[in-house]
Amino acid sequence: MADVKSGVNPLFLREEELRQGMELLFYAYRDFTAEADDMLERLGFGRAHHRVIYFVGRNPSIPVTELLSILRITKQSLSRVLGELVRRGYITQRPGLRDRRQRLLELTPEGIELERQLSETQRQRVARAYRHAGAEAVEGFRKVMLGMVEERDRDKLAARSADRPVAVRR
Repeated sequence: MADVKSGVNPLFLREEELRQGMELLFYAYRDFTAEADDMLERLGFGRAHHRVIYFVGRNPSIPVTELLSILRITKQSLSRVLGELVRRGYITQRPGLRDRRQRLLELTPEGIELERQLSETQRQRVARAYRHAGAEAVEGFRKVMLGMVEERDRDKLAARSADRPVAVRR
């Protein structure tokens, strides 16, 4: 029997509840990206630049092929964005140690600072929502988000999440 006191609709897979979830994702994404978008616009960058900076920062010495796999964009699109970030001094490229044809990417000190600035308000927004929701809800959120990720990436992300336990402060 459903717990009526919890306020949770046991029929969460009904059309209206699914639509509400989709709508919340749209609003959350809009607000999550708004301040970073303003900063990027002032620099003449877009969201593609932010994604590259973010994932290179999260994965130092990431090979270009792995970045392409994460972003799922064309080589041509990445080349345009990456070339601009390299020219403007936010990312460096160096050859791989074993395979000199491989290009490994890292943020420069300027890139690290830009990533920090772009992510700061986003981190604050996520932290605020996590604190408000509590550890159990955060774990549920992670499960929902992982469930929306394509299966080929899910195991890798789940393993990465397991390496970083949830620590929600009240």
